[in-house]
Amino acid sequence: MGWIDAELVLVSLAAMVSPTTLTFSVLALVLGERPRRTGIWFVLGAVGATLAIGAVAAFVIGDVAASKTPSEPKTWVSVVDIVAAALIVVWMIRVLRRPPDQHRIDGMVTQMTKVSSSPAIAIVAAGATLANPGGFIPLALKAISETDPNAAQYVIDWLFFTIVSVLPLTVAILLLTIAPEWATRVLRRTRDWLIRNVRFIAAVIVGLLAAVLLRDGISGLTS
Repeated sequence: MGWIDAELVLVSLAAMVSPTTLTFSVLALVLGERPRRTGIWFVLGAVGATLAIGAVAAFVIGDVAASKTPSEPKTWVSVVDIVAAALIVVWMIRVLRRPPDQHRIDGMVTQMTKVSSSPAIAIVAAGATLANPGGFIPLALKAISETDPNAAQYVIDWLFFTIVSVLPLTVAILLLTIAPEWATRVLRRTRDWLIRNVRFIAAVIVGLLAAVLLRDGISGLTS
């Protein structure tokens, strides 16, 4: 695995444990009377939105970040890596220093309670806006573009990023299908813990991502 592939893996994992996305995903599964239905439409919305963005980016961005010498990335790519690393560190510090906002959590619960009882199209729309990888999409696109991928490789890489980013929600839906009563009990029992502690889990992975981006950026500028 090369350094660009490692970066894509870390970006995908960071998107997977994004506190906001993971919180909305958990709430989608525990607040409605038909959690599996809500979860399926919710994940379809997130996956559909992410795949659509990737399809557009394939034509707009392509291999713009690729370098003729992989060990010597383009200068602007190195600058982007360093700026992204700095922004991630600032975000991580703010998230860790900020105590859980019960008012915000209550607002998310209210919002997802309404979504869970809505028609399928509304749940899909909510998944597309609330469970997509968000700010990690540009980093994933940059990492893929740096590999100078052909069409098949681009599809594989973007599918990997998309699938990993919604993996917790997908696994939860699978468990609700195989053992609905047990899965529902586990999700409800762990809901509050996940909502309050996922930021610490995210901080570890996001911190690793920031370190890799910083290393890549500095290495690129000094090579």
